[in-house]
Amino acid sequence: MRGPLTTINKKFNKTLLNEPYDIIIIGSGISGLCCAALLALKGKKVLVLEKHFKIGGYTHTFKRKGYEWDVGIHYVGDMHKEYNPARKIFDLITGENLHWSKMHDNYDSIIFPDKKYDLYCPKELFVENMIKWFPKEEEPIMRYMALLKEVAQKSKNYYMAKVLPKLFSTLLTPLLSRPYFKLSDKTTYDVITSLSSDTKLLGVLTGQWGDYGLPPKRSSFVMHAGVVQHYLDGGNYPAGGSGQIAANIVPVIRNNGGEIFNSMGVEKIIMHKNTAIGVRLENGEEIYAPKIISSAGVMNTYERLLKSNALPKIRQSLTNVRKTEGHLCLYIGLNGSAKELGLRTTNYWIYPSYDHDKNVENFVTDQTKQFPVLYLSFPSVKDPNWQKDHPHQSTMEAITLAHYDWFEAWKDHPWKSRGNEYEEIKEKYAQRMLEMIYKTLPQLKGKIDYYELSTPLSTKSMVNYQSGELYGLEHTPKRFRQDWLRPKSPIKGLFLTGQDVTTVGLTGALFSGVLTSSVILRKNLFKEIIKS
Repeated sequence: MRGPLTTINKKFNKTLLNEPYDIIIIGSGISGLCCAALLALKGKKVLVLEKHFKIGGYTHTFKRKGYEWDVGIHYVGDMHKEYNPARKIFDLITGENLHWSKMHDNYDSIIFPDKKYDLYCPKELFVENMIKWFPKEEEPIMRYMALLKEVAQKSKNYYMAKVLPKLFSTLLTPLLSRPYFKLSDKTTYDVITSLSSDTKLLGVLTGQWGDYGLPPKRSSFVMHAGVVQHYLDGGNYPAGGSGQIAANIVPVIRNNGGEIFNSMGVEKIIMHKNTAIGVRLENGEEIYAPKIISSAGVMNTYERLLKSNALPKIRQSLTNVRKTEGHLCLYIGLNGSAKELGLRTTNYWIYPSYDHDKNVENFVTDQTKQFPVLYLSFPSVKDPNWQKDHPHQSTMEAITLAHYDWFEAWKDHPWKSRGNEYEEIKEKYAQRMLEMIYKTLPQLKGKIDYYELSTPLSTKSMVNYQSGELYGLEHTPKRFRQDWLRPKSPIKGLFLTGQDVTTVGLTGALFSGVLTSSVILRKNLFKEIIKS
């Protein structure tokens, strides 16, 4: 059964505080929850403060008309392997109460106007199919696979350097990270085209670019490699829905002396002599602790929570990174079971052509052009619990690219009160998305019971990213050269966690929580967890 997620939400009340706290954590996304659980398990008294009315960040779910959708978790690699590091971390911070459902071996399908490419696990089948589709490119494909493995190996030292004390980091980072930089400095396009000139092969290999938000000519190859490698053994989905992630971490936090409140935003980080000493809440209350962890994102932390207190060097560093783009998501409720509708757990990536960069450029320049990508996911099909509890209903989501400034005119209007023009624009996008869906899945015509479109303004409301960005900072080659993107900030008492510290995705944010907790405890928690 899907658990009653409201039980984990608790609104802030000053009388419920049990000060003093060792650590205050801003934000309840997976990185903040991971930090809170790990630190609480080590005896630290933690307080997590969440601005949104639901705990969980991108892991939370919402309901309409009896349907339920995830807002950010669509599939996760490697969770079916109990020995996998990310799985072991989840087992620890959830008390082994979070369970995973393995998706169909055909985890992704990359669809172009002339052909559909089904990506299958395990890795050997992925390779076999690539060679079958591109028989003249066998050698480039094998070299590509070797590079994926090389990135995975060389990333370990790169992230190790992030947790070293500043003095050691300054001395050792060049040595530890140099092999990684040889790959991170190159774009995905540059690496793959150096192996093969086949443009269709390039289009297929980069068919999951939406998972990290940048097409081949703009993304760092290491980000592309990390995502592809992550799914080579298939995808998984949380049993009971993505809301079960927070639902099972929060009790571990509270049972070990920590507390977490929703609907309580932090207005600013309180500073004294270049030291973070507490937080001021949006209701004016102030809470103090010797250590503050921000999982609100680098831009939010330095531009909003610190404001003028951010060091000049930090403000200069922010000019070296850019926010990712926003997205549109069409949440759809369907009459019929997965079997009745002919649906599987497979995700669909639908493209107008093999040239992803050109697709994006065309759409950004003229929004009447074809969507550069339409990603389809079926959360109800991936969750066996849903299928038992709702035998004649299904859900799906359709996602595409969008810019925040297309909707910025309505940014100051409250949710559900943005007026007819805003709703009309949304409806036009929704109908275009439905038209594309019907071309791929014609059997869904007449089966849609409900739909609702979210925009970058929804993302801003949900996770407090000020420009409605989907993935925090862009994963460009330049981003991976930013040594300041690390758990320990230059400000005493202030630590960072989240996908900006590591990389995009659930496991990227999860690992950042381990890194940040390791820095605070001065202990290699990753090694400790893996050995346990």
